[in-house]
Amino acid sequence: MSGREDFAVNLASRHARGDRWRLMFMLSTLLAIVFLGALILTIVDDAFGYVVMVDEVDQRSLVPDGERLESLDAEALRAVIDERLSPRRYRAIERERPFDERTAADLYDIVLYEIVKPRVAETYTLFESLFARRSIVEETTLAHPDGELVFRSWVNMRFLSTSQTARPLTTGVLTAVKGSILTISITILFSFPVGIAAAIWLEEYAGDNRLNRFIQVNIYNLAGVPSIIYGMLGLAIFVRGLERFTSGSAFGASTSGEVANGRTILSAGLTLAILILPVIIINAQEAIRAIPGSLRQSSLAVGATKWQTIWHQVLPASFDRILTGAVLAVSRAIGETAPLVVVGASTFLTQDPTGVFSKFTTLPIQIYQWTSRPQAEFRHIAAAAIVVLLALMLSLNAFAIFTRNRLRRQKRFG
Repeated sequence: MSGREDFAVNLASRHARGDRWRLMFMLSTLLAIVFLGALILTIVDDAFGYVVMVDEVDQRSLVPDGERLESLDAEALRAVIDERLSPRRYRAIERERPFDERTAADLYDIVLYEIVKPRVAETYTLFESLFARRSIVEETTLAHPDGELVFRSWVNMRFLSTSQTARPLTTGVLTAVKGSILTISITILFSFPVGIAAAIWLEEYAGDNRLNRFIQVNIYNLAGVPSIIYGMLGLAIFVRGLERFTSGSAFGASTSGEVANGRTILSAGLTLAILILPVIIINAQEAIRAIPGSLRQSSLAVGATKWQTIWHQVLPASFDRILTGAVLAVSRAIGETAPLVVVGASTFLTQDPTGVFSKFTTLPIQIYQWTSRPQAEFRHIAAAAIVVLLALMLSLNAFAIFTRNRLRRQKRFG
């Protein structure tokens, strides 16, 4: 066989090997898309669907003939409350907010959930509701003749604007959403500047010696430490060691009814900041390292100091890459549960946080708590909360992508 024939055979073999690898990459991508699609479909399937509602008290017994409960005005609803609500519940609700100050919508909710007391007798997924509606109607007619079959979106305005309660029909994610936003805000405010500053020092100022190599190796190691270890670290440092500061007592902001033992939003945010700090440092180092040395040399050649070169040349050129890495790290922090449980997050909290020194819960912890409940309704509520969590993460990522693209355009045309 001539050399030309050997070359042709070798070339064909390499092309075939490349085609096999390309097929493997394509199949891996398709597999990832299938799994992601299955995850999204499962969540959406549980977040919507038919429910069978059964009232403990017939609504028709509360209103005049021919009228509906939702059509009553505030005066008529107040009369129903005065007549039907137990004295104990009446006084409790009155202490929360006087009845005279409540709107007709508020009074309607009181009548509905305190007197009528609807409950979910049966739930169905979205696919069942779409493709088995006839059998669902027949089953409801036989099993729950007094029930009402309604299509329910578990993600609704009431769910988004209501704090957590023990009832599946009245519970909401407002407390968890506020806790997540406050916690992640503290995480970003601490980890972002500290991580970038550490990366600048390691890349631009630190020499190549044994100490700095030891620090660099340990930063890489810390990026792979299980998150629950960071929870134990946060418990030791922020909850116990710095209790006077994280509880707010050092600033006169702590009250015994709101916080205890430093288990606050501030402690949670700082714990998550330490968790993602190694990832931010490593990503920022890679971004800074990617800037060509000629840019630094040109800046220094025209008389700029080292810090001026870093501030005016290196950071603007690498900031879009730094931002991308930081967003990935923050996205990880939003979904963390284990370190927050160790730090002292509440699984059932009905009072919204008022600041960084308040008790807290977050969306992942709330989802975990609902999935552990035996009632089928809480499975649908957990799916609705997952939708809210995904929307929160996508909003954060969209903002970061918009900012990154804007910086790139400015760098390209400015």
